Amino acid sequence: MTTFKTLDDLGDVAGKVALVRVDLNLPMQDGAVTDDTRVRAAAPTILELASKGAKVLLLAHFGRPKGERVSTQSLSMVVDCLQSVLGHEVMFVPEIAGPVVAQSIGILGNGGIAVLENTRFWKGEEKNDPELVQAIAANGDFYVNDAFSAAHRAHASTEGLAHVLPAYAGRSMQAELEALEKALGKPVKPVAAVVGGAKVSSKLDVLKHLVNLVDHLIIGGGMANTFLAARGVDVGKSLCEHDLTGTAETILDTADASGCTVHLPYDVVVSKEFAANPPSLRACNVHEVAADEMILDVGPQAVEALGDVLKTCRTLVWNGPMGAFEMVPFDAATVGLARIAAALTKEGSLVSVAGGGDTVAALNHAGVAEDFSYISTAGGAFLEWMEGKELPGVVALQR
Repeated sequence: MTTFKTLDDLGDVAGKVALVRVDLNLPMQDGAVTDDTRVRAAAPTILELASKGAKVLLLAHFGRPKGERVSTQSLSMVVDCLQSVLGHEVMFVPEIAGPVVAQSIGILGNGGIAVLENTRFWKGEEKNDPELVQAIAANGDFYVNDAFSAAHRAHASTEGLAHVLPAYAGRSMQAELEALEKALGKPVKPVAAVVGGAKVSSKLDVLKHLVNLVDHLIIGGGMANTFLAARGVDVGKSLCEHDLTGTAETILDTADASGCTVHLPYDVVVSKEFAANPPSLRACNVHEVAADEMILDVGPQAVEALGDVLKTCRTLVWNGPMGAFEMVPFDAATVGLARIAAALTKEGSLVSVAGGGDTVAALNHAGVAEDFSYISTAGGAFLEWMEGKELPGVVALQR
């Protein structure tokens, strides 16, 4: 893995200004934060820098204001949440560069924390404008990126600043990169990947990349139906991208050539309607799906067999649910396989790394999120990493 500097590489930072990129794109309702997960993830970096006497200026975006000041997307709205999680007073600064920021730094004592305004209020942020980068950097002594979730964007605050100031990975970024290295960079083999979700089209690049890296590829969710159809299975009324069966066949051929075993469900849970505990619910072999039925989950026999596969593996990467987990009983396969993975992780035989919005929700639903080795809260960045793409915000930190 290419090396990058962390907070361990910092010398004396007392009185120095740290420009810290964090993820404060928080869910809100009625003007209040409804989930502080991202703040808690950034807290160790913020508090460590403050405890060492640095003046900590937080940079973040909030929503999509498209280069305009939008009052409902001001980061002033997250100050209360920040203060609550950090247990520390937080100053709000209505600019990201210039004399107002400089004056605020003068007021801020050593160990003080301030959050600057939404970086996306400035058009130059998303354009990675060199002039804006220089203007922001003028008020800082060093830069820390602790927002892996925004690392797939080459913006002024996520990538540009790393080229003009001494740059370091924050604790959350460091943990993410180390976990990803264990998962696909230099994993202990055999490696399994679980890829689920509704559509093959949204994860084509992920599947194409993984079949050349992993020993076992477990495909679930609606996308499994497309692969079943490619194998000549009649999937009835199931969600299926029939126009991509040729692509699915190519992926299966590539997997065969690279020694990757692709696991598709051979028994499934079907229903004539998508509703909680419908009367038409039944489990059957994939070749027994009726024309008026839809596949909504992987069947119990397949889950048991997949659990046996995981018992032979040493590393697991998971992205996406096995079925329509939002509705009982179509959550059974996701919950069942997740609990097997969690148990193997707890006993020390499996390194398990998971990520993606639906995945986090599914593992929380299964009650096993705490038992996985690492769970990434990043959405797009995690997916692009699984596709094998370079992430600009990460590359910029490498030395």
